Order: sequence, then C-alpha cells, then structure tokens
Amino acid sequence: MKAAVLVEANEPLRIEEVELDPPKAHEVRVRIAAAGVCRSDLHYMRGDAIIAKPAVLGHEGSAVVEEIGEGVTRVAPGDRVILSFVPFCGHCAACLGGRANLCDTHAATGPNMFDGTRRLHWNGRDLAHMGKVACFAEEAVVPETGCVKIAPDFPLPQAALIGCSVTTGLGSAMFSAKVEPGSSVAVIGCGGVGLNVVQGARLAGAGRIIAVDVNDAALEFATKFGATDTINARGADALKAVRALTGGGADYAFEAYGSSETITLAFDMARRGGTAIIVGLAPVDDFPSIDPVALVRQEKTLKGAYYGASRPAIDFQRMVDLYASGKIDVDSLITRTYALDQINEAYEELERGVVGRGVIAFL
Repeated sequence: MKAAVLVEANEPLRIEEVELDPPKAHEVRVRIAAAGVCRSDLHYMRGDAIIAKPAVLGHEGSAVVEEIGEGVTRVAPGDRVILSFVPFCGHCAACLGGRANLCDTHAATGPNMFDGTRRLHWNGRDLAHMGKVACFAEEAVVPETGCVKIAPDFPLPQAALIGCSVTTGLGSAMFSAKVEPGSSVAVIGCGGVGLNVVQGARLAGAGRIIAVDVNDAALEFATKFGATDTINARGADALKAVRALTGGGADYAFEAYGSSETITLAFDMARRGGTAIIVGLAPVDDFPSIDPVALVRQEKTLKGAYYGASRPAIDFQRMVDLYASGKIDVDSLITRTYALDQINEAYEELERGVVGRGVIAFL
C-alpha cells in the first residue's frame, strides 16, 4: 500500500510503497477514509517534536474496518470508525481513574503497538506509527480501543476532524476549563483547534469570546464559529487589548498555537483568579517564562489540556451528536481537500496560513 513516510526532519514526506502486517489480538485493520492536515504532524516534520524515524505520521482520521484480530468485540468489518490517537489499555492507573486520554500504557509504548512491536515496514525497516494511528497511508492497523464506531451514513471527512481538532478544542473549553455561562474567553491561535475552542466556549455560554491571531483572514473566519471580538497581535498589543475588552483580563485564556511566547501571553491575559489553559504543543526546547509572584498573589490557575481532557470512547459520540443536531459546525472547518500525493503541498499551505482545515481524502 502507499504511505507518506517521514525519513528525516525538514525533508518532504516521501510517498512510498510499504508493507502492513495483519492485525494481532485486539487489533483492527482499517482502510483510511480521510486524514486531517494538523499542525501536530508538522511539529514532527520540522523537528519541533520527536518521534522515532522513519515514521508514518497522521493522527486525525476516519476509516472503514477491513479486518479484525482475535478477541475484537468493539467493531466488525464494514463499520465506519473515528480513529483515536490515544487508544487506552483499560487497566493502568490513568484509565482506572477515568482519564483514558492519559493512558500510561499508551504513553509507555509510544509509536509502537501495545505489545511493543510495529506492523508497518519499509525497505526492511520497521516504521513508527504516530499515535498508533499512522493515517497518512491507505490502510492502518490500530488498537481496538483506538476505533470508535459511528453511524454508516456519517460523513467521513467530518468524522476525521472529530478525531482530533473538534474534540481537542471543544473538550478544552467544556471538559478541561469548564467555561461558565457569561464568562470572558480569549483564544490565542485560530487554527483548527483554536476554532473549536471558540465553538466550545460558545456552546458553554461564554459572554465574550476574543480571538487572537496574526492573520486577519483567520480572525474573520473565527467569527463564523462564535468569536465576538478579534485582535491581530501583529498590529496591536494583544495583552492590553484583551484587558481593555474584559476589564482587567479574561476569565479563561486558551493557548492553541504552541510556543513559549503564546503560553506566557495566555497566562498574562488571565484575570486575577482566572485560568490559563495550554492546548498547543510548544517545541521540545521552548520553555515559557511564568511570573510565580502573579501565580500566587493573583491566584491564577495554569493547566494543560491534552485531547481536551476527553474520553474518546464516550466523547467522540458526544461530538457526533452535537454535529448532527446542528450545535457545532464541522462542515465549514473543511476548506480544502487533497490526495495523498499532495500532502507536502497541503503542509506548505498550512504554513502559509490558509484558514480552516485541510483533509487528505482516500475514499
């Protein structure tokens, strides 16, 4: 089958013929339907995040089940599924504590399957599976718990986005921050995740939702999803502007870009007693500077939100229901579609700041 292979950082992905083993016990072979063009993959491509190489990236995907391994009961051949880049083991401390998004076993096995081995091979070498998903390929073998079944008529490109940006963004606002009705919210970064933080804040009843970015087109796009105010940080002092709009600072300040500068900005934007929620992933060696005196004397809260503090096996269906009832807009998030062999072009456009989400379409 064909896959986009990351051989070295800062080199284009290579479309190669690779081998895929059959699924083992509690694993599923799927045919990829759609894969989102997400900045998290770009971090690995640019060396800002570390993954064993060579690797097949892609973590935001939807698929159709082709084959099941021994003991699989959650899905059957022919099922449409959303893929989760944090499949869960069900028996570690995090899973048993109700935080499957932090599964210890998944973290310990990284780009391997749960048994520590790999199913992808190329030129006699094993390929790492990003998030045990690796959906920048025509097919994948994934853990059973990394598949969430959806209705046979649910649109597959939209399903792919629920696999990452929709759930991460909405979950960060609804599950992690627990945004309160009437509150003020600032969202730094209006990419796929940030737009869904905006949607989540709107659903939670926030009174003022301030979108912050350096791209006017992205800011205008954010108003379609619920932003009440916009600030271009390239032409204005974003911190002063947010404080002016909110009377001192936002109740909740979300960082959805991924840099030390924007993390510090989110912390500073939070009011006294407010909360800064870090959603974006900064480069591995990029550390923010947080004022510890302000942290204490202003009783601010600084917290991370991974996968929106969601439980994919449960919360993917919540997102599906919100979409089906018209409460969230996933259709408008998709602004461009590519074939697999256009994947490098897709990421060039992402870096240029084209608004919305790109999707690699397989089916």
